[in-house]
Amino acid sequence: MRGGIDLGGTKIQAVVVDGRSKVLGEHRTPTPKDAGAEGVVWALAEALRAAAGAAGVEPSALDGVGVGSPGTVDADAGTVANARNVVSSWEAPVPVGASLADELGTAVHLGHDVRVGTMAEFRLGAGKPYRSVLGVFWGTGVGGGLVLNGRAWTGRHAAGEIGHMVIRRGGARCPCGRIGCMEAYAGRLAMEREARRRHKDGNKTKLFDIMRDRDRTQLTSGVWARALERGDDMAKELIERAIEALGAGVASACNLLDVEAVIIGGGLGTRLGEDYARRIEKAMRPHVFVDNPPAVHVAALGDLGGAIGAALLIPAASSRAGSAARGS
Repeated sequence: MRGGIDLGGTKIQAVVVDGRSKVLGEHRTPTPKDAGAEGVVWALAEALRAAAGAAGVEPSALDGVGVGSPGTVDADAGTVANARNVVSSWEAPVPVGASLADELGTAVHLGHDVRVGTMAEFRLGAGKPYRSVLGVFWGTGVGGGLVLNGRAWTGRHAAGEIGHMVIRRGGARCPCGRIGCMEAYAGRLAMEREARRRHKDGNKTKLFDIMRDRDRTQLTSGVWARALERGDDMAKELIERAIEALGAGVASACNLLDVEAVIIGGGLGTRLGEDYARRIEKAMRPHVFVDNPPAVHVAALGDLGGAIGAALLIPAASSRAGSAARGS
């Protein structure tokens, strides 16, 4: 059995799976964004303990635990830096791997959240029929993962950062600090900032009423989905703006890589589902250069895909001895 943890900007999802990646236990908890990086690491450990309890196993009995994290992941050192989508002050490297290994009593392996989610879809989900896929995870930010000719492609380290492709020179400021990134228009964090700006300027919306009614402090994917269901004009306009940005950016990536399929995942991608995947596909068409556009699918593993993908980081013959974090 292996553990997997998906660290996101709004939630932590943990699973315990068997050798065939069947989920035996799971647990989901909000990300404690105000607790600092150390508080987040503690919450990761607690989520995994709860998932292990649901599976009827002690964490120390697992063959290992994989963690998919946003930010700059150094798998060999077991550290995560620049995870500002999780905690705004998280810039310096944090020894996530070693800290979790000490807490859980088993080996810990780190990977980038979107890359492990993409690999899970490639091996177990919507990407199984293909040899080359582009994963586009639409959530707090917009992340990308690549599988080319059956193998994960990371370049020198950071390949797949599709959210930071520039789609508009001199455009909106991205949460990363740069100008005109696709994430500046399509990332949930950037969308919330724009919604707050418009609301402050007097534009009406139900978004913040729904947020308060659901006892949320952010415009989560569920809040956006409910606002769309209620016909909220601002929500519809900002989602349409996001779809147009996704269409241009994803099409440009496909022109460069000519992948067979695009997998749409992430909190917003899976929550909004098939109808919105078709809208993204339609928004891609004017920009796709190739005669045979890629297939577009919604991530089949849903919210559990990132955590299942993190569990895939554990080698089949991983030893439980030693507490040093290792990566892949």
